[in-house]
Amino acid sequence: MKRSSLPFQPKGGMRSAATRFVFTALLLVVPAPAVTFASPPSSSEMIAMASAGNEPITPLPDMPDVASPKLLLGERLFADTRLSGDGSRSCSSCHDVRTNGAGSNRHDFAANGKEIPLNTTTVFNAALNFRLNWEGNFRTLEEQAASAFENPGFMGTSIDSVIAKLQADPQMMALFTQTYDHEPDRTSILDAIAAYERSLITPGSRFDLWLKGNEDALTPGEKVGYGLFKSLGCISCHQGVNIGGNLYERHGVFRPLGTPDPELMRVPSLRNVATTAPYFHDGSAPTLNDAVRRMAAAQLNRRLSDDDVSSIVSFLRTLTGNYHGVPVLAPTP
Repeated sequence: MKRSSLPFQPKGGMRSAATRFVFTALLLVVPAPAVTFASPPSSSEMIAMASAGNEPITPLPDMPDVASPKLLLGERLFADTRLSGDGSRSCSSCHDVRTNGAGSNRHDFAANGKEIPLNTTTVFNAALNFRLNWEGNFRTLEEQAASAFENPGFMGTSIDSVIAKLQADPQMMALFTQTYDHEPDRTSILDAIAAYERSLITPGSRFDLWLKGNEDALTPGEKVGYGLFKSLGCISCHQGVNIGGNLYERHGVFRPLGTPDPELMRVPSLRNVATTAPYFHDGSAPTLNDAVRRMAAAQLNRRLSDDDVSSIVSFLRTLTGNYHGVPVLAPTP
C-alpha cells in the first residue's frame, strides 16, 4: 500500500512529538506483506511452517503460587461496589474473572443507563499490553484505574470519595496499614488494584505447551491453521507474548470494519479469543468465524474460503489459557 494512501493528516500539520509518534505508528502497523507461494501451500507445507522454535509468539509466563498481601488487597478492591459512585458496581461487574475477564455483552451500560460506546476488553493478560483500552490512551494500569473511577460511564466517582469510604471502614484501614504502613490514599489504592490486575495472567494454553516443545499439544489441523495465520499476514500485528497488544493499527485498511471511530486503535490481544465474543471495538462480529473472515477482508484484502476460516479458528481456539489452573470460559448466554 502506498504511503500516500494513509488518510491521517491532523490539522495544522505534524508539528508535535505526539503527532509524529502516532503517524509513525500508522506507518508501522500497515499489514506486512504476506508470504507468497507460486501455488497455494499444501497442508504439509503449512504444518512445516508451524514447527515450534524461533516463533514470533512466546509463551505466557507462569504466575507465582503465593499471593502477596498487596495482591489480595487489590482483589478485594476490584470486587468492592463502594468504589463506584452509587454503590451499584465494581470493577468486576464489567470484568468478570470467573469467566473471560470481560463479559458477553456487545456493549456494557453506564450507571446512568447509557450504552458504553466501545466493547469491554478483557482484563486477563492486560498487564502485558504496551498500552491499555481500545484507544491505547493509558500507559499504566494505575492510570487506567484512576480514569475508570472518575469516568461517569464507568465508576462515576472520585478518588477522594473512594478514600473517604475506605477510611470509614476499620477493616480496610487495618488491611492498608498492614500492607502499606499507612491508611488508604490515592497511590496505595491504585497500586493494590494494579498489583491484582498484573496477576491476571492465563498461562498453559495448548499453543503455549506446543511452543515449549510438546508437539502433540496441537493437532495437524491446528498446525495448518497456525501456518495460515502466519502466511496470510495475521502475524504481522498479532505476535509477541500477548499475540497482539504491542502496536497501534488503523482498522478498515481495505474495507470498513465496524464503526469508523476510533480510527486508530491498539491491536487487541488474541489470548483467550475463543471465549471473548462478540468481537471488534464495536462488538459487531458475533462469532469468531465472522471475525476472522471480516478481518482478512478489511485488513489484508483477502477473501478466505470456508476451509481457511475453519483452520484459522481451530488454531485460535488453542490460545485459551488457564486462570487458577482452570481453563478460561466464555460466559453463559
